Amino acid sequence: MQKKQSKSSFTLITPSAAIDAVRHGGRAKCLQRLIRLEMPVPPTVALDFEAVHGISAGHMPDLKAMLTLLGDEALISVRPSSQDKDWGGPGAILNIGMNDKAHARLTKSHGAAAADALYLRFIGSYATHVARLDPDEFTRLDLSGPDAVAEALRTYAEETEEPFPQDPELQLAEVLRSMARAWEGTTARLLRQAKGAPADAGLGLVVQKMALGVGMGLSGSGVIQFVKSSTGTREVRGRYLCKSQGRDALTGAGERDVMYLTRDDRGRSIEEVLPQNYADLLRFGELIRSRLREEMQIEFTIENEELFILDAVRVARSERANVRIAVALAEDGVITPDEAICRIPPRALAELLHSQVDPDGARDVIAHGIAASPGAATGRIVFTARDAQSSAARDEACILVRRETSPEDIRGMHAAKAVLTKRGGITSHAAVIARGLGLPCVVGAADMVINLQKGKVILADGRVLRAGDTITIDGTAGEAMAGAVKMLPPELGNSFHTLLGWADAARDIGVRANADTPDDARKAMMFSAEGIGLCRTEHMFIDDDRLLAMREMIFADHSDDRRAALERLLPMQRADFAELFRIMSGKPVCIRLFDPPLHEFLPHGREGLRELAEALDLPVSDVNSRVEGLREFNPMLGMRGVRLGLTVPEIYDMQARAIFEATIEASKGGDPVVPEIMIPLVSARREVEIVKARIDAVAAAVRIETEADFSYTLGVMVETPRAALRAGDIAHHADFLSFGTNDLTQMTYGLSRDDAGRFMGEYVRLGVYDEDPFHMLDNDGVGELLMLGAERGRKVDQGITLSICGEHGGNPESIAFCRDAGFDYVSCSPFRVPVARLAAAQLAIRDKIKQ
Repeated sequence: MQKKQSKSSFTLITPSAAIDAVRHGGRAKCLQRLIRLEMPVPPTVALDFEAVHGISAGHMPDLKAMLTLLGDEALISVRPSSQDKDWGGPGAILNIGMNDKAHARLTKSHGAAAADALYLRFIGSYATHVARLDPDEFTRLDLSGPDAVAEALRTYAEETEEPFPQDPELQLAEVLRSMARAWEGTTARLLRQAKGAPADAGLGLVVQKMALGVGMGLSGSGVIQFVKSSTGTREVRGRYLCKSQGRDALTGAGERDVMYLTRDDRGRSIEEVLPQNYADLLRFGELIRSRLREEMQIEFTIENEELFILDAVRVARSERANVRIAVALAEDGVITPDEAICRIPPRALAELLHSQVDPDGARDVIAHGIAASPGAATGRIVFTARDAQSSAARDEACILVRRETSPEDIRGMHAAKAVLTKRGGITSHAAVIARGLGLPCVVGAADMVINLQKGKVILADGRVLRAGDTITIDGTAGEAMAGAVKMLPPELGNSFHTLLGWADAARDIGVRANADTPDDARKAMMFSAEGIGLCRTEHMFIDDDRLLAMREMIFADHSDDRRAALERLLPMQRADFAELFRIMSGKPVCIRLFDPPLHEFLPHGREGLRELAEALDLPVSDVNSRVEGLREFNPMLGMRGVRLGLTVPEIYDMQARAIFEATIEASKGGDPVVPEIMIPLVSARREVEIVKARIDAVAAAVRIETEADFSYTLGVMVETPRAALRAGDIAHHADFLSFGTNDLTQMTYGLSRDDAGRFMGEYVRLGVYDEDPFHMLDNDGVGELLMLGAERGRKVDQGITLSICGEHGGNPESIAFCRDAGFDYVSCSPFRVPVARLAAAQLAIRDKIKQ
């Protein structure tokens, strides 16, 4: 066959060769580093990205010269070398150059079993990956018989209608072409693009003389690493496949002889049998750790007691192991704390904060949805909040399964171990509350059918689950599974806290937590939040005694009656706020005044209406009439937020009094408290003026009544596009502007965040949106409103505090935007605070490096 010679050549890897990871890939560069460390690496040549691209077009390098360089009779291997190992690549092909002549030679020198094994492995690889034959044709062969090689060669000839190639140069050419074209193929390109690779990412190849690891003396192959992949603890791990006297444990030819790197149950270890080789491996491992500044797994062979290092790759590891390894390297002075911070993907911290499904365990997936809140939990199915509370009272773990959740389900969510909903998106009610509670949650599992009346769930495959059946929710993967599965516990050890301590020292933007209850506040403090950036006071009204008082207020016909009902809530609110202030120990607490429409606090079902009628001593018809009267066509754009505060001012009066009285109480025995009061859903300056006047009046009254002084700040939650556009007007009357990006995104797009999950995946797939805007902040549209609001607010008051408090606040991409826009802090659910702290530190470190 006539081959075109490539203009691009190959490079022998030597200590001084011009090998570059950007041109030759990471594997080639790593091998050069091993050679520079004087490790016994077999002769290796590297083909750069341009050369491999040329090979796919039919332009071959000088293979005769390459083979001469590696040894005319040597067997060789070809391995991929991409710029990033996570981008993948074609599999390695070994034993190139194996033919009838080499087989005869190796039979004499190494024995028939070893020669047969090497030849059979190459025939199978070549047939499958180069000739593209059905692999089943070769897996069906009896490879243990004396005629196995002849049978494999005959099968190849029958399938291809030509004999197995015997020319090593031709073999190598076909292997290189096959691997190059596999990388250029559409499927491979799409797969690596999905992993973040650019469309034109190149592939390098390394061609290496093989150290066979077989011989008449002690020989074999193995891998060794010096940390445990699941935990990151320092220990020697791996195994050595001994192939002495011609036996080959890799292929099953001869008796299997596996010798573990540490002592096995029969008392054998490589340390005792091959002490010098073992000592060299330990020395090389320490050298690689200190010089390559990473925990690496070493691939090696031993041929007649001579050690060869074939490759070294980054140890595969869990996220919890990754944290421990990075911190250990920094504490040992191998890398700096800043480098340790930048080695941990921020979102990966979720694995340490929650229980996780063991990746090695069995999984019977029954439903797929949106991964709304990370972690995993197992429990029995319940369909109502009441059943969830009953299960919790019996100390039985349960999973709350709903079409979608509403505020009246919050008590059930508190009682459940996890939540699964048919509807909803990343910022739906279930998703937001679950993240705040630290509950695993999967939403938008649209393929299941929930029949509440019959208490069953019909799955997409036809299976039926009923109340009481056990399922597992994996909120990290967005999956529900049948039965109980093996779990990994959370991991908040010393390494976790050390890493985040370094992160806090590096970052330059504040991180607060969204916390609605004292339990939330404790979680916020556990994760070292710098304060509470959003306390949604409506979540304090969900307990039975408070809910009834709230409903009495809603049914009151006159201001005095409303005030009387709210008087019952006042001491409860005051106690909640005082506890929040005490828990936060002087750190800022931003309290959002009542926001949701009143109908959310009323029952929806017939039984609930009857119970409310009994509690209020009213006819069911009157209760039903009032409930119907409060219904709105679009309640999220109706009577809520500041609109409710203006039309039913007694609510905000009560809340302001509760805040101020709690401030005085909490300040007596501890740090002085300066509460931040936030007005929700503002769209006009006059709204702020009116509410501010009433709150100032309540403050004055409390000061007179208690003869105590206190300070507070008043700000606005910017959730409407108009508030962002008129931020300059609003800033005249506000100490801070906190952008609520959940509602702001909803109103900017004209999308319901609870319904967007139905079609958002298709929109992203079609390229309408790059990402779900409720999951990833839209820098162009919503981001422009944030920039305009920030600029116009700061133009009026240079010192006005700016923040975001929507769920976007925990996203690394959103934090980058906020830093660039000059925001003072971000606020997110407590379990996302560590993610935000780490992401903020990485951004600051990278900016410092650029400068």
